[in-house]
Amino acid sequence: MNVELGYLKKNYHAASGDPEPRFVSRLTKNTYAMVLAGGRGSRLHELTNWRAKPAVPFGGKFRIIDFVLSNCVNSGIRRIGVATQYKSHSLIQHIQRGWSFLNGQFGEYLDLLPAQQRISEDQWYQGTADAVFQNLDIIRASKCEFIVILAGDHIYKMDYGKLLAFHVEKKADMTVACLEVPIAEAFAFGVMGIDENSRVVEFVEKPANPPSIPDNPEKSLASMGIYVFNTQFLIEQLIRDADSPNSSHDFGKDLIPHMVEKYRVFAQSFEQSCVGMGDDNTPYWRDVGTIDSYWEASMEMTKVIPDLNMYDQEWPIWTYQEQLPPAKFVFDEEERRGYAVDSLVSGGCIVSGSTVKRSLLFSDVRVNSYSSIEDSVLLPNVDVGRHVVLKRVIVDKNCKIPDGMEVGVNIEEDRKRFHVSENGITLITPEMLGQIVHSIR
Repeated sequence: MNVELGYLKKNYHAASGDPEPRFVSRLTKNTYAMVLAGGRGSRLHELTNWRAKPAVPFGGKFRIIDFVLSNCVNSGIRRIGVATQYKSHSLIQHIQRGWSFLNGQFGEYLDLLPAQQRISEDQWYQGTADAVFQNLDIIRASKCEFIVILAGDHIYKMDYGKLLAFHVEKKADMTVACLEVPIAEAFAFGVMGIDENSRVVEFVEKPANPPSIPDNPEKSLASMGIYVFNTQFLIEQLIRDADSPNSSHDFGKDLIPHMVEKYRVFAQSFEQSCVGMGDDNTPYWRDVGTIDSYWEASMEMTKVIPDLNMYDQEWPIWTYQEQLPPAKFVFDEEERRGYAVDSLVSGGCIVSGSTVKRSLLFSDVRVNSYSSIEDSVLLPNVDVGRHVVLKRVIVDKNCKIPDGMEVGVNIEEDRKRFHVSENGITLITPEMLGQIVHSIR
Protein backbone atom coordinates (compact mmCIF):
# COMPACT_ATOMS: atom_id res chain seq x y z
CA MET A 1 0.00 0.00 0.00
CA ASN A 2 2.94 2.39 0.62
CA VAL A 3 4.03 2.16 -3.00
CA GLU A 4 0.46 2.73 -4.15
CA LEU A 5 0.01 5.67 -1.81
CA GLY A 6 3.17 7.28 -3.14
CA TYR A 7 1.86 6.78 -6.67
CA LEU A 8 -1.42 8.38 -5.63
CA LYS A 9 0.22 11.46 -4.16
CA LYS A 10 2.20 11.90 -7.33
CA ASN A 11 -0.56 11.30 -9.85
CA TYR A 12 -4.05 11.45 -8.38
CA HIS A 13 -4.43 15.21 -8.72
CA ALA A 14 -2.43 15.45 -11.91
CA ALA A 15 -3.76 17.71 -14.62
CA SER A 16 -4.17 14.73 -16.91
CA GLY A 17 -7.09 13.48 -14.78
CA ASP A 18 -7.65 10.13 -13.11
CA PRO A 19 -5.02 7.65 -11.98
CA GLU A 20 -4.53 4.67 -14.26
CA PRO A 21 -7.22 1.97 -13.92
CA ARG A 22 -4.70 -0.59 -12.58
CA PHE A 23 -4.06 1.59 -9.54
CA VAL A 24 -7.71 2.23 -8.77
CA SER A 25 -8.52 -1.47 -9.16
CA ARG A 26 -6.05 -2.37 -6.41
CA LEU A 27 -8.12 -0.38 -3.97
CA THR A 28 -11.52 -1.41 -5.26
CA LYS A 29 -10.57 -5.09 -5.46
CA ASN A 30 -9.70 -4.90 -1.77
CA THR A 31 -13.10 -3.40 -0.89
CA TYR A 32 -16.40 -4.92 0.22
CA ALA A 33 -19.53 -2.87 -0.53
CA MET A 34 -22.50 -3.11 1.82
CA VAL A 35 -25.67 -1.80 0.17
CA LEU A 36 -28.48 -0.93 2.58
CA ALA A 37 -31.66 -1.74 0.65
CA GLY A 38 -34.21 -2.51 3.34
CA GLY A 39 -36.21 0.71 3.33
CA ARG A 40 -39.91 0.83 2.63
CA GLY A 41 -40.04 4.28 1.05
CA SER A 42 -43.38 5.18 2.61
CA ARG A 43 -43.41 8.64 0.97
CA LEU A 44 -43.97 6.86 -2.35
CA HIS A 45 -47.33 5.79 -0.94
CA GLU A 46 -49.00 2.89 -2.78
CA LEU A 47 -46.06 2.58 -5.19
CA THR A 48 -44.23 0.73 -2.40
CA ASN A 49 -47.18 -1.26 -1.05
CA TRP A 50 -45.78 -4.43 -2.62
CA ARG A 51 -42.09 -3.64 -3.10
CA ALA A 52 -39.18 -2.00 -1.30
CA LYS A 53 -38.09 1.42 -2.53
CA PRO A 54 -34.85 0.10 -4.15
CA ALA A 55 -37.01 -2.25 -6.27
CA VAL A 56 -39.14 0.56 -7.72
CA PRO A 57 -38.74 0.71 -11.53
CA PHE A 58 -36.97 3.78 -12.89
CA GLY A 59 -35.74 5.12 -16.21
CA GLY A 60 -37.77 2.98 -18.59
CA LYS A 61 -36.12 -0.40 -17.93
CA PHE A 62 -34.16 -0.26 -14.67
CA ARG A 63 -34.85 -0.50 -10.96
CA ILE A 64 -33.49 2.06 -8.50
CA ILE A 65 -30.97 -0.37 -6.99
CA ASP A 66 -29.37 -0.97 -10.41
CA PHE A 67 -27.63 2.40 -10.20
CA VAL A 68 -25.67 1.74 -7.00
CA LEU A 69 -24.87 -1.83 -8.05
CA SER A 70 -23.68 -0.59 -11.46
CA ASN A 71 -21.48 1.98 -9.71
CA CYS A 72 -19.89 -0.85 -7.72
CA VAL A 73 -19.20 -3.05 -10.75
CA ASN A 74 -18.01 -0.18 -12.92
CA SER A 75 -15.70 1.00 -10.12
CA GLY A 76 -14.17 -2.46 -9.79
CA ILE A 77 -15.89 -3.43 -6.52
CA ARG A 78 -17.13 -6.93 -7.13
CA ARG A 79 -17.66 -8.19 -3.59
CA ILE A 80 -21.03 -6.82 -2.59
CA GLY A 81 -23.61 -7.44 0.12
CA VAL A 82 -27.21 -6.23 -0.19
CA ALA A 83 -29.07 -5.98 3.12
CA THR A 84 -32.83 -6.29 2.59
CA GLN A 85 -35.80 -6.14 4.92
CA TYR A 86 -39.13 -4.62 3.85
CA LYS A 87 -41.16 -6.61 1.26
CA SER A 88 -37.99 -7.73 -0.43
CA HIS A 89 -39.15 -10.60 -2.64
CA SER A 90 -39.26 -8.68 -5.93
CA LEU A 91 -35.94 -7.01 -5.07
CA ILE A 92 -34.30 -10.34 -4.33
CA GLN A 93 -35.74 -11.89 -7.48
CA HIS A 94 -34.47 -8.99 -9.59
CA ILE A 95 -30.96 -9.28 -8.14
CA GLN A 96 -30.87 -13.04 -8.60
CA ARG A 97 -31.90 -12.76 -12.24
CA GLY A 98 -29.96 -9.67 -13.24
CA TRP A 99 -26.81 -9.76 -11.11
CA SER A 100 -25.76 -13.39 -11.22
CA PHE A 101 -22.95 -12.70 -13.69
CA LEU A 102 -20.37 -12.09 -10.94
CA ASN A 103 -17.97 -15.04 -10.99
CA GLY A 104 -17.10 -16.65 -7.67
CA GLN A 105 -14.08 -18.35 -9.24
CA PHE A 106 -12.46 -14.91 -9.45
CA GLY A 107 -13.48 -13.78 -5.96
CA GLU A 108 -16.56 -11.93 -7.23
CA TYR A 109 -19.94 -12.33 -5.58
CA LEU A 110 -23.12 -10.61 -4.46
CA ASP A 111 -24.45 -11.65 -1.03
CA LEU A 112 -28.16 -11.25 -0.37
CA LEU A 113 -28.52 -10.42 3.33
CA PRO A 114 -32.17 -10.36 4.42
CA ALA A 115 -32.89 -9.57 8.07
CA GLN A 116 -32.69 -12.94 9.81
CA GLN A 117 -32.74 -12.11 13.53
CA ARG A 118 -29.13 -13.28 13.61
CA ILE A 119 -28.25 -11.40 16.81
CA SER A 120 -31.52 -11.75 18.70
CA GLU A 121 -34.69 -13.73 18.04
CA ASP A 122 -36.84 -10.66 18.63
CA GLN A 123 -34.78 -8.11 16.67
CA TRP A 124 -34.75 -7.29 12.95
CA TYR A 125 -32.47 -4.57 11.58
CA GLN A 126 -32.84 -1.69 14.04
CA GLY A 127 -30.98 1.00 12.10
CA THR A 128 -28.38 1.50 9.38
CA ALA A 129 -25.47 0.66 11.67
CA ASP A 130 -27.27 -2.33 13.13
CA ALA A 131 -27.88 -3.73 9.64
CA VAL A 132 -24.11 -3.78 9.11
CA PHE A 133 -23.39 -5.01 12.65
CA GLN A 134 -25.65 -8.03 12.20
CA ASN A 135 -23.52 -9.06 9.21
CA LEU A 136 -20.08 -8.62 10.77
CA ASP A 137 -19.19 -12.27 10.17
CA ILE A 138 -19.73 -11.77 6.43
CA ILE A 139 -17.61 -8.62 6.45
CA ARG A 140 -14.82 -10.45 8.27
CA ALA A 141 -15.04 -13.36 5.84
CA SER A 142 -14.45 -10.98 2.90
CA LYS A 143 -10.95 -10.23 4.26
CA CYS A 144 -11.14 -6.81 2.61
CA GLU A 145 -9.17 -3.83 3.85
CA PHE A 146 -11.95 -1.32 3.14
CA ILE A 147 -15.72 -1.28 3.53
CA VAL A 148 -17.99 1.04 1.54
CA ILE A 149 -21.47 1.58 3.00
CA LEU A 150 -24.03 2.60 0.35
CA ALA A 151 -27.71 3.46 0.23
CA GLY A 152 -29.65 1.44 -2.31
CA ASP A 153 -32.31 4.02 -3.14
CA HIS A 154 -30.68 6.95 -4.94
CA ILE A 155 -30.08 7.72 -8.63
CA TYR A 156 -26.52 8.78 -9.48
CA LYS A 157 -23.28 7.67 -11.18
CA MET A 158 -20.16 7.67 -9.05
CA ASP A 159 -16.65 6.24 -9.22
CA TYR A 160 -16.08 4.74 -5.79
CA GLY A 161 -12.43 4.22 -6.75
CA LYS A 162 -11.86 7.97 -6.54
CA LEU A 163 -13.54 8.09 -3.14
CA LEU A 164 -11.32 5.25 -1.91
CA ALA A 165 -8.21 6.97 -3.28
CA PHE A 166 -9.14 10.14 -1.41
CA HIS A 167 -9.67 8.07 1.76
CA VAL A 168 -6.21 6.52 1.50
CA GLU A 169 -4.52 9.80 0.63
CA LYS A 170 -5.96 11.45 3.74
CA LYS A 171 -5.04 8.46 5.94
CA ALA A 172 -8.62 8.58 7.14
CA ASP A 173 -10.43 6.24 9.49
CA MET A 174 -13.69 7.17 7.79
CA THR A 175 -14.61 9.20 4.72
CA VAL A 176 -18.06 10.60 3.89
CA ALA A 177 -19.19 11.46 0.36
CA CYS A 178 -21.05 14.77 0.40
CA LEU A 179 -23.25 16.91 -1.81
CA GLU A 180 -22.83 20.64 -1.99
CA VAL A 181 -26.31 22.05 -1.34
CA PRO A 182 -27.58 25.62 -0.90
CA ILE A 183 -27.34 26.50 2.76
CA ALA A 184 -31.08 27.31 2.81
CA GLU A 185 -31.83 23.66 1.91
CA ALA A 186 -29.28 22.02 4.21
CA PHE A 187 -31.73 21.71 7.11
CA ALA A 188 -33.06 18.48 5.53
CA PHE A 189 -29.68 16.68 5.65
CA GLY A 190 -26.91 15.61 7.94
CA VAL A 191 -24.37 18.43 7.44
CA MET A 192 -20.59 18.35 7.73
CA GLY A 193 -18.50 21.20 9.04
CA ILE A 194 -14.98 20.87 7.61
CA ASP A 195 -11.62 22.63 7.87
CA GLU A 196 -9.39 23.71 4.99
CA ASN A 197 -8.05 20.14 4.64
CA SER A 198 -11.53 18.59 4.27
CA ARG A 199 -11.34 17.06 7.73
CA VAL A 200 -14.74 16.90 9.42
CA VAL A 201 -14.76 18.98 12.59
CA GLU A 202 -18.51 19.06 13.12
CA PHE A 203 -21.51 16.95 12.18
CA VAL A 204 -25.10 18.04 12.78
CA GLU A 205 -28.27 16.18 11.80
CA LYS A 206 -30.92 18.40 10.12
CA PRO A 207 -29.60 21.64 11.66
CA ALA A 208 -31.51 24.90 11.92
CA ASN A 209 -28.25 26.81 11.32
CA PRO A 210 -26.09 24.56 9.14
CA PRO A 211 -22.33 25.17 8.84
CA SER A 212 -21.09 26.38 5.46
CA ILE A 213 -18.19 25.28 3.29
CA PRO A 214 -15.02 27.23 4.24
CA ASP A 215 -14.53 28.80 0.78
CA ASN A 216 -18.24 29.00 -0.14
CA PRO A 217 -20.45 30.56 2.55
CA GLU A 218 -23.60 30.06 0.45
CA LYS A 219 -23.38 26.24 0.47
CA SER A 220 -23.16 23.37 2.93
CA LEU A 221 -21.79 19.83 2.66
CA ALA A 222 -24.63 17.33 3.07
CA SER A 223 -23.97 13.65 3.70
CA MET A 224 -24.99 11.32 0.85
CA GLY A 225 -25.11 8.31 3.15
CA ILE A 226 -21.99 6.95 1.42
CA TYR A 227 -19.19 5.99 3.80
CA VAL A 228 -15.72 4.46 3.46
CA PHE A 229 -14.19 2.74 6.47
CA ASN A 230 -11.02 0.90 7.24
CA THR A 231 -12.49 -2.51 7.99
CA GLN A 232 -11.01 -3.13 11.43
CA PHE A 233 -11.94 0.39 12.54
CA LEU A 234 -15.55 -0.13 11.42
CA ILE A 235 -15.80 -3.44 13.26
CA GLU A 236 -14.56 -1.82 16.48
CA GLN A 237 -17.02 1.06 16.17
CA LEU A 238 -20.00 -1.18 15.41
CA ILE A 239 -19.28 -3.38 18.43
CA ARG A 240 -18.94 -0.31 20.64
CA ASP A 241 -22.21 1.10 19.32
CA ALA A 242 -24.05 -2.21 19.71
CA ASP A 243 -23.05 -2.25 23.40
CA SER A 244 -24.39 1.28 23.94
CA PRO A 245 -27.91 1.08 25.49
CA ASN A 246 -28.80 4.64 24.48
CA SER A 247 -27.88 4.32 20.81
CA SER A 248 -30.40 4.15 17.98
CA HIS A 249 -27.71 2.29 15.99
CA ASP A 250 -27.72 4.72 13.09
CA PHE A 251 -24.65 6.00 11.27
CA GLY A 252 -25.88 9.59 11.01
CA LYS A 253 -27.36 9.92 14.48
CA ASP A 254 -24.88 7.92 16.52
CA LEU A 255 -21.66 6.70 14.93
CA ILE A 256 -20.55 9.73 12.92
CA PRO A 257 -20.96 12.27 15.77
CA HIS A 258 -18.93 9.99 18.03
CA MET A 259 -16.17 9.43 15.47
CA VAL A 260 -15.79 13.08 14.48
CA GLU A 261 -14.70 13.95 17.99
CA LYS A 262 -12.03 11.25 18.30
CA TYR A 263 -10.87 10.00 14.90
CA ARG A 264 -9.77 11.05 11.42
CA VAL A 265 -13.02 11.64 9.54
CA PHE A 266 -12.89 13.38 6.15
CA ALA A 267 -15.46 14.59 3.63
CA GLN A 268 -15.15 14.43 -0.14
CA SER A 269 -17.39 16.54 -2.36
CA PHE A 270 -19.39 14.50 -4.87
CA GLU A 271 -17.95 16.65 -7.67
CA GLN A 272 -14.62 14.86 -7.24
CA SER A 273 -16.03 11.38 -7.88
CA CYS A 274 -19.17 12.00 -9.95
CA VAL A 275 -19.28 10.32 -13.36
CA GLY A 276 -20.78 12.67 -15.94
CA MET A 277 -21.83 16.20 -15.07
CA GLY A 278 -24.99 17.95 -16.25
CA ASP A 279 -25.00 20.86 -18.70
CA ASP A 280 -24.61 23.32 -15.82
CA ASN A 281 -21.61 21.35 -14.50
CA THR A 282 -23.64 20.15 -11.51
CA PRO A 283 -23.28 16.53 -10.36
CA TYR A 284 -26.41 14.47 -10.93
CA TRP A 285 -27.95 12.95 -7.78
CA ARG A 286 -31.63 12.34 -7.12
CA ASP A 287 -33.53 11.01 -4.15
CA VAL A 288 -36.73 9.83 -5.82
CA GLY A 289 -38.39 9.23 -2.48
CA THR A 290 -41.68 11.03 -3.11
CA ILE A 291 -44.28 10.77 -5.85
CA ASP A 292 -43.39 14.28 -7.03
CA SER A 293 -39.61 13.75 -7.05
CA TYR A 294 -40.01 10.37 -8.79
CA TRP A 295 -42.17 11.94 -11.50
CA GLU A 296 -39.85 14.94 -11.91
CA ALA A 297 -36.74 12.75 -12.25
CA SER A 298 -38.59 10.60 -14.78
CA MET A 299 -39.63 13.63 -16.83
CA GLU A 300 -36.01 14.82 -16.87
CA MET A 301 -35.17 11.64 -18.77
CA THR A 302 -37.38 12.73 -21.68
CA LYS A 303 -35.37 15.89 -22.37
CA VAL A 304 -33.35 16.10 -25.57
CA ILE A 305 -30.17 16.08 -23.46
CA PRO A 306 -31.02 14.79 -19.95
CA ASP A 307 -28.66 15.47 -17.06
CA LEU A 308 -28.32 11.71 -16.48
CA ASN A 309 -26.70 10.03 -19.48
CA MET A 310 -28.00 6.45 -19.74
CA TYR A 311 -26.35 6.02 -23.14
CA ASP A 312 -22.84 6.18 -21.68
CA GLN A 313 -21.08 2.99 -22.81
CA GLU A 314 -18.08 3.67 -20.58
CA TRP A 315 -20.22 3.68 -17.42
CA PRO A 316 -23.25 1.52 -18.29
CA ILE A 317 -26.20 0.85 -16.02
CA TRP A 318 -26.68 -2.91 -15.73
CA THR A 319 -30.03 -4.55 -15.10
CA TYR A 320 -32.19 -7.59 -15.70
CA GLN A 321 -34.62 -7.44 -18.60
CA GLU A 322 -36.49 -10.16 -20.42
CA GLN A 323 -35.74 -10.70 -24.10
CA LEU A 324 -38.51 -8.72 -25.75
CA PRO A 325 -39.32 -7.68 -29.33
CA PRO A 326 -38.68 -4.08 -30.41
CA ALA A 327 -41.21 -1.36 -29.65
CA LYS A 328 -43.84 -1.03 -32.37
CA PHE A 329 -45.90 1.96 -33.62
CA VAL A 330 -48.83 1.25 -35.91
CA PHE A 331 -51.52 3.08 -37.93
CA ASP A 332 -51.06 6.33 -39.82
CA GLU A 333 -54.52 7.80 -40.19
CA GLU A 334 -55.59 11.34 -39.43
CA GLU A 335 -57.30 10.52 -36.10
CA ARG A 336 -55.50 7.27 -35.47
CA ARG A 337 -51.74 7.71 -35.72
CA GLY A 338 -49.33 5.76 -33.51
CA TYR A 339 -46.27 7.80 -32.53
CA ALA A 340 -44.16 8.99 -29.60
CA VAL A 341 -42.34 12.32 -29.18
CA ASP A 342 -39.72 13.20 -26.54
CA SER A 343 -40.37 9.86 -24.89
CA LEU A 344 -38.62 6.66 -23.83
CA VAL A 345 -40.35 3.52 -25.11
CA SER A 346 -39.01 0.13 -23.98
CA GLY A 347 -39.00 -3.27 -25.65
CA GLY A 348 -42.27 -5.12 -26.06
CA CYS A 349 -44.37 -1.93 -26.23
CA ILE A 350 -47.05 -1.40 -28.87
CA VAL A 351 -48.42 2.09 -29.48
CA SER A 352 -51.45 1.42 -31.66
CA GLY A 353 -53.01 4.51 -33.22
CA SER A 354 -52.31 6.72 -30.17
CA THR A 355 -50.01 9.61 -29.24
CA VAL A 356 -47.34 9.52 -26.54
CA LYS A 357 -45.63 12.77 -25.55
CA ARG A 358 -42.93 13.42 -22.92
CA SER A 359 -43.51 10.06 -21.26
CA LEU A 360 -41.77 6.86 -20.18
CA LEU A 361 -43.19 3.52 -21.24
CA PHE A 362 -41.62 0.54 -19.50
CA SER A 363 -41.56 -2.97 -20.98
CA ASP A 364 -44.66 -4.59 -22.47
CA VAL A 365 -46.93 -1.53 -22.34
CA ARG A 366 -49.86 -1.54 -24.78
CA VAL A 367 -51.54 1.74 -25.74
CA ASN A 368 -54.68 1.13 -27.79
CA SER A 369 -56.21 3.40 -30.44
CA TYR A 370 -57.42 6.99 -30.07
CA SER A 371 -55.67 7.50 -26.70
CA SER A 372 -53.40 10.32 -25.54
CA ILE A 373 -50.52 9.91 -23.05
CA GLU A 374 -48.70 13.05 -21.91
CA ASP A 375 -46.12 13.72 -19.18
CA SER A 376 -46.67 10.27 -17.72
CA VAL A 377 -44.84 7.19 -16.45
CA LEU A 378 -46.30 3.78 -17.33
CA LEU A 379 -44.65 0.88 -15.53
CA PRO A 380 -44.35 -2.63 -17.05
CA ASN A 381 -47.33 -4.55 -18.39
CA VAL A 382 -49.77 -1.62 -18.39
CA ASP A 383 -52.64 -1.95 -20.84
CA VAL A 384 -54.28 1.33 -21.88
CA GLY A 385 -57.72 1.01 -23.47
CA ARG A 386 -59.21 3.05 -26.31
CA HIS A 387 -60.12 6.76 -26.07
CA VAL A 388 -58.09 7.15 -22.85
CA VAL A 389 -56.50 10.44 -21.72
CA LEU A 390 -53.61 10.30 -19.22
CA LYS A 391 -51.80 13.48 -18.16
CA ARG A 392 -49.20 13.81 -15.40
CA VAL A 393 -49.81 10.32 -14.05
CA ILE A 394 -47.79 7.39 -12.77
CA VAL A 395 -49.43 4.07 -13.61
CA ASP A 396 -48.21 1.10 -11.57
CA LYS A 397 -47.30 -2.26 -13.02
CA ASN A 398 -50.06 -4.50 -14.43
CA CYS A 399 -52.80 -1.84 -14.47
CA LYS A 400 -55.52 -2.16 -17.12
CA ILE A 401 -56.87 1.31 -17.90
CA PRO A 402 -60.48 0.92 -19.13
CA ASP A 403 -61.78 2.47 -22.34
CA GLY A 404 -62.70 6.15 -22.11
CA MET A 405 -60.99 6.86 -18.75
CA GLU A 406 -59.57 10.37 -18.30
CA VAL A 407 -57.02 11.05 -15.57
CA GLY A 408 -55.16 14.32 -15.07
CA VAL A 409 -57.95 16.38 -16.57
CA ASN A 410 -60.01 17.01 -13.43
CA ILE A 411 -57.89 16.81 -10.26
CA GLU A 412 -60.83 16.86 -7.87
CA GLU A 413 -62.42 13.90 -9.60
CA ASP A 414 -59.08 12.10 -9.57
CA ARG A 415 -58.76 12.53 -5.79
CA LYS A 416 -61.94 10.49 -5.33
CA ARG A 417 -60.39 7.42 -6.99
CA PHE A 418 -56.62 7.74 -6.88
CA HIS A 419 -53.73 9.22 -4.92
CA VAL A 420 -52.94 12.78 -6.03
CA SER A 421 -49.68 14.32 -4.83
CA GLU A 422 -49.06 17.81 -3.53
CA ASN A 423 -47.97 18.94 -6.99
CA GLY A 424 -50.88 17.32 -8.77
CA ILE A 425 -49.29 14.05 -9.94
CA THR A 426 -51.80 11.18 -9.94
CA LEU A 427 -50.75 7.66 -8.95
CA ILE A 428 -52.83 4.77 -10.28
CA THR A 429 -52.46 1.21 -8.96
CA PRO A 430 -54.39 -1.98 -9.81
CA GLU A 431 -56.03 -1.92 -6.37
CA MET A 432 -57.34 1.59 -6.98
CA LEU A 433 -58.90 0.32 -10.19
CA GLY A 434 -60.47 -2.61 -8.36
CA GLN A 435 -58.21 -5.07 -10.14
CA ILE A 436 -56.59 -8.09 -8.48
CA VAL A 437 -53.00 -8.72 -9.46
CA HIS A 438 -51.20 -11.91 -8.53
CA SER A 439 -47.84 -11.36 -10.19
CA ILE A 440 -44.71 -10.29 -8.32
CA ARG A 441 -44.04 -6.55 -8.34
